[in-house]
Amino acid sequence: MKKSLIKLSLIGLASFAMLFTSCEQDQEITVDQKESTLELAKKHAEEIGYNPDDIDIRDFHYPDGTIEKRIYIEDDIALLEEQFFALEQINSFTKQFRTNNLVTGNNRTIDIVGYTGNNQYGLSSKAQTGLRWAVANYNRLNNVTLNFRLTFGTNLNNADMYVYDTSFNTSDQGGVAGFPDSSGRPHDAIQIYNLESFSTNVNEHVITHEIGHSIGFRHSDWFSRQSCGQSGESAGSNGANYISGTVNGWDPTSLMNACFSAQSDGEFNANDKIALDQMY
Repeated sequence: MKKSLIKLSLIGLASFAMLFTSCEQDQEITVDQKESTLELAKKHAEEIGYNPDDIDIRDFHYPDGTIEKRIYIEDDIALLEEQFFALEQINSFTKQFRTNNLVTGNNRTIDIVGYTGNNQYGLSSKAQTGLRWAVANYNRLNNVTLNFRLTFGTNLNNADMYVYDTSFNTSDQGGVAGFPDSSGRPHDAIQIYNLESFSTNVNEHVITHEIGHSIGFRHSDWFSRQSCGQSGESAGSNGANYISGTVNGWDPTSLMNACFSAQSDGEFNANDKIALDQMY
């Protein structure tokens, strides 16, 4: 994003809604397959209501150096090929939206790790504070049955969710994540990048937003992307389920909007909280 608007490149950022993405590796998309896969992905995106121009195939990096190909939606939601083509259309488009999959059962106690390795993936001091504040955004909601247990370190073996930096891989500013899987587990890997020049509140905003995708929120303005200065996006709503009690139309202060302001305070607004309460 430029100037006051920053595109949250999560594998998700904006109104509350969710998509799914498991931590299992999909069959690799080879160079020879990429063009035909992208054509099919754009066609599928149009059929289910996404703007095909918002679909791409890119590398997704893990802090152990592993790289896999994923299909990206709206820059900040990254899905394995099988997950993307499993998306189905649901006819509804209003305020706060979630994906079909939610975090369920014992999976609602989420061990989240801030990666602090002494390498290019390690979180800065500012990002670590932003992560603490982001986790607090969720844990302070008394009626929500999610419980995040935050630690910092390099051992990710028992982590349900982990946050790390991939600034080396892009000049964009924001984050990327995925959606819960069909087994009710949250998406695990959350990337942030090039946020060091922004305030701690902006770091909090981006991480809170990406956690939102990882537990099932879609962008609040998926139907228009007005937070990014756009309008007229295809109004299809694959996997987008309206959350009762939230307002119709665009909510300019939702933390789950696709793009964010450099002046963000990093806090949920009233509709974001209602959406979480309805979901969890």
